Amino acid sequence: MERVIVIAPHADDEIIGCGATMAKHIIGGDEVYVIISTNASVGAPDLFSVDTINKIREEALAAHNYLGVKKTFFLDFPAPALNSFPEYKMSLAYSKIIQQLNPGIIYLPHPGDIHQDHKAVYRSALVSSRPQGDNNIHSILCYETLSETEWAPSQERPFIPNCYVDVTKTFRKKMEAMSFFKSQLKQYPHSRSIESLEALSKFRGATIHVNNAEAFIIERKIVF
Repeated sequence: MERVIVIAPHADDEIIGCGATMAKHIIGGDEVYVIISTNASVGAPDLFSVDTINKIREEALAAHNYLGVKKTFFLDFPAPALNSFPEYKMSLAYSKIIQQLNPGIIYLPHPGDIHQDHKAVYRSALVSSRPQGDNNIHSILCYETLSETEWAPSQERPFIPNCYVDVTKTFRKKMEAMSFFKSQLKQYPHSRSIESLEALSKFRGATIHVNNAEAFIIERKIVF
């Protein structure tokens, strides 16, 4: 049994990025935990009300409960303004949870994503995941988030996956989990639509000759 932590900048990033892989872990007997890093009503109250954020968090909990996530941690870092927020504070918060759970696998957003919040979460979480002391983390993988990853600036590190997970048997669970995010889903051809998520899974699947797959970049792999 593995303990797995998925760290997301915003609620729904975790399902978009690796929802089917989360489901596969859970069905296989692993414990999956999710950290939602931000609260946009703190960072941009003129754009996001407390009620709006509460609604999104309710949707996240419903999606996580459906998948069987062990626990969801909601942090209150100020989205969408993490580019001006002290990253050490984020690292300390992640470290506290990581020390508490002692996971073996961590999933992070891709550092090349166009959204500055994604970059900050990646950097801060990576600091918290250093192989020191009793840290048991052997695998760190970066997921892709449609509407952020594909718009990476040309000078940034592109998302070129080197790890694929066959999620043919759990992809429907990802779609069902995503359907709880009614406030976040868009109409096709927006990249945050059900149809776009299906298209990406088929493309990643065809890359490895399966029906559906999720793709990752291996940030670190330690073989004990």
